[in-house]
Amino acid sequence: MLAGAGLYGSLPGHDWISKVSMSSAYVSLALIGLTLAVGPWRTIMKQKMPVSQDLRRDLGIWAGITGLLHTVVGINVHLRGRPWLYFIYEHPERHAFPLRHDQFGFANESGLIASLLLAMLLATSNDWSLRRLGTPGWKKLQRWSYGMFALVVLHGILFQLVEKQRLPLVLTFAILAGCTLVLQGAGYLRRRRSFRG
Repeated sequence: MLAGAGLYGSLPGHDWISKVSMSSAYVSLALIGLTLAVGPWRTIMKQKMPVSQDLRRDLGIWAGITGLLHTVVGINVHLRGRPWLYFIYEHPERHAFPLRHDQFGFANESGLIASLLLAMLLATSNDWSLRRLGTPGWKKLQRWSYGMFALVVLHGILFQLVEKQRLPLVLTFAILAGCTLVLQGAGYLRRRRSFRG
């Protein structure tokens, strides 16, 4: 919350909707990255990895809340009062395929799919779902977090380009996404070495 408030205050302009959208986007990306970093970090530190861990679950819940907040607010930034135009062209009769297939459309469609996955992950981040689905089924569902992260990164890259974002925000995005990818790679390599050894 403090990070979001600090980022909100540092953003230029007076449009609170744009500022809430931006600040929640970066905080959510950081929280998703931290959630995905818990497993690799424990692997690198040679610690046992439980099926479900409170820290990872809590981070994931906050990532889900801020990510969905970003979705709800973000869909009102560019085309206020006409959210459907994020996904279809304003004059569909002028297009052979009415679903937006430009950079802006791909940015929003990848964000929408990521938000749906985030909502599913958030809804199943509890003991009841773990008991109901069983360990294998629950873990299989939670593995969608990697696909969700890939879509979030794609969404972020496309919006950096659409909005011609300022360099400090581009670097922040790159560092957050890059650190997550590096930790995932390091954890993967450590697991492979431990299986071989």
